[in-house]
Amino acid sequence: MAQPAGTEVRNSTRTKSVLRILLKVIVAVVIAILLFVAIVYTVNKISSHSEQKRMQPYGQHVSVDGKQMNVFIQGQGEETVVILPGFGTAAPALDFKPLIVELSPYYKVVVIEPFGYGLSEQSEKERSTANIVSEIHEALQSLHINRYILMGHSISGIYSLDYVNQYPNEVRAFIGLDSSVPSLSEQKIDSSVTEPIKWFRDLGFARIQLKLGADPYDGLPYDEQTKEQLNILIRKNMYNTTQLNEAESMYSNFKAAEQQSFPPDLPVLFFVQANHPVTDRWIPEHEKQIKDSIHGEMVLLEANHYLYRSHPKEISEKIRGFTGGIK
Repeated sequence: MAQPAGTEVRNSTRTKSVLRILLKVIVAVVIAILLFVAIVYTVNKISSHSEQKRMQPYGQHVSVDGKQMNVFIQGQGEETVVILPGFGTAAPALDFKPLIVELSPYYKVVVIEPFGYGLSEQSEKERSTANIVSEIHEALQSLHINRYILMGHSISGIYSLDYVNQYPNEVRAFIGLDSSVPSLSEQKIDSSVTEPIKWFRDLGFARIQLKLGADPYDGLPYDEQTKEQLNILIRKNMYNTTQLNEAESMYSNFKAAEQQSFPPDLPVLFFVQANHPVTDRWIPEHEKQIKDSIHGEMVLLEANHYLYRSHPKEISEKIRGFTGGIK
C-alpha cells in the first residue's frame, strides 16, 4: 500500500535533521580534539622553555667526533671506574649519584653521557655498537684516561662486550649492572614504530605520559634538587631522535654481539636481579658469559633492573673486595 506523499517528505526531513545533528557532533568532536592537542602542544612548549632556564650544568664537555659529549668525574682514587648507562637513562651522571657517592671515596669515578643522553649533544650518526664504542673511547682518550675498570648497566653490557675486545690493554675489569646479554635479544624496531613516537613527542604527549606514570625515584636516596634536575632532563631527552635511532639499531647490535665473548683473562663481576619479571633465563645466560672466565663472579640482588639506585652500598662494598683481588 503506497504511503501518502506527506509521509515521505516528513521522513526525508527527519533524516536530513539527524544527519545535520550527526555532522555537528562530528565537527564538535574534531574541534575538541584539535583544541586539546593545541593546548598540550602549547603547555609543553612553555614548560620546556621554563625548564631550560632551570637546568643546572654539571660535569664537563669534551669534543667527540666534532660534537660535545658530557662527562662527569668525581673522586681522587688511584683506580678509575668508567660508568656507562642503560638505554634511555635521561641523565646518567645524576641517575648514578647514589653509587657515585659510595664509590668516589675509593675510586676516580667517570660517568660517560653518550650522545643523546644527559647534557651531551645529539648525533645523526648511526647508533651501531662500533660507533658508540668509538665515541666513548675518544672521550676517554681526550681526558687522558688510559687504564680503568669498565662498568655498564643494561644495554651497555652489549656495547662493553665489544669495547673490552677492542681495547684489552686499557680495561682492567668489567662490572655489569644487570647488563644485557646477546642471547636475550630485544625485539626488532624500525621507523614504522619510531616515526609515530616522534609525533607523540613533538606534540607534547610524552609530558602527559610522564605525569601519569609513577615517580621512578620515589623512596630512593636522591635529594630533592637532584630529583628536580632528573625530572627536567627526563622531559628534555625522552624519545629524542638519537635515542630512537639507537632503538632502531638495537636488534642488529644484539645480533652482532652473539659472536663475541669476554676474554677469559678479563675479571668480570655481574650484579644481577634475582627475580627477572619476564624471563627465567636471565641468571643462566649471565652464568654462561663467565663460565670460561678465570676471575668471574655473579652477585644476585633482590632488586629491580635499576639495582644501583636501591643497593649502592652493597654494590660498592662488593666492587672494592673484587677489585682488591685482581692485579
